[in-house]
Amino acid sequence: MYPRLNSLVVAMACALLAAGCAKAQTAPETSSGPTPLTAAAALGDFSTVDYCSLLDVPSVAPGAVATPTFENCRADIGPRTILVGPLAFDSDPNIKPYAYLGPVPDGVAIQQSMFNDRSACTRAITFADGNRLDLSVTDTGNDQAARCGVADAAVGSVLTAVTANKVGRLIFPDRSWGLVAPCALLDDHALDDVAGAGARPATGLSGHSCIRGKVSLKLTVETDAPSGTPETLGGRAARIRVAGAFCLVDTTQPAAGLPGHRELAELSVVETAGTAGDGTCALARTAANVILARLPKA
Repeated sequence: MYPRLNSLVVAMACALLAAGCAKAQTAPETSSGPTPLTAAAALGDFSTVDYCSLLDVPSVAPGAVATPTFENCRADIGPRTILVGPLAFDSDPNIKPYAYLGPVPDGVAIQQSMFNDRSACTRAITFADGNRLDLSVTDTGNDQAARCGVADAAVGSVLTAVTANKVGRLIFPDRSWGLVAPCALLDDHALDDVAGAGARPATGLSGHSCIRGKVSLKLTVETDAPSGTPETLGGRAARIRVAGAFCLVDTTQPAAGLPGHRELAELSVVETAGTAGDGTCALARTAANVILARLPKA
């Protein structure tokens, strides 16, 4: 009896071992192909990206003066302006496929925007996670091919920088508005009526802008000449102006590390019924008195 049992045990063990070997032999091999490039992998911490480190000015626009802001890089030469940034995640119906001729990392798409294409050439670098980096070239001329040649050169500069791990970082000094979380300023019950019932703050990708209902706030570096009617709001010297459906209020302070430039806090209130007017600006003043008073002073 026992010899027969032993032979059965041996046979069962061999069968089990064979099954295990069969499973091991048929297991799929893991793939080691290229990894699609996401915006996070390409740029790192969105809130500290130095967008001017992505633009090879001597190659793309020799002689241009580049100014880094919290959300983009602006390079000016004569009547031409090159903007690299901002980051965006929302859909844009103006963006269409584009046959970019240069090398593109895995998972990245280069697209074009048809918006305002008589005075601007706009490209979008869309990463594998759906986040995109907008880039535009504008001037006062009529040569769209020349604008788009510069835009494509700028796209190549950005892709070279991100694939070579050469993305620079902004360093914000103490009391810089680059260290301020704008959504924290909008999350205030004093703004409930201005923003709209039930509106909650939502931050932009860079962390330097926020929108709450009808109110938005952006913290950056001023690159345009100041405009608007001077007023004192929130204990600060401010300017107020109407732009279409928006009433905007802004204030500035010196930008440490950028001689001749100023940090900018710009808030706006939108008139959902049409063009902004006195009523919209009254709401903007209410918001400014709450928000500007809470900004750190240099």
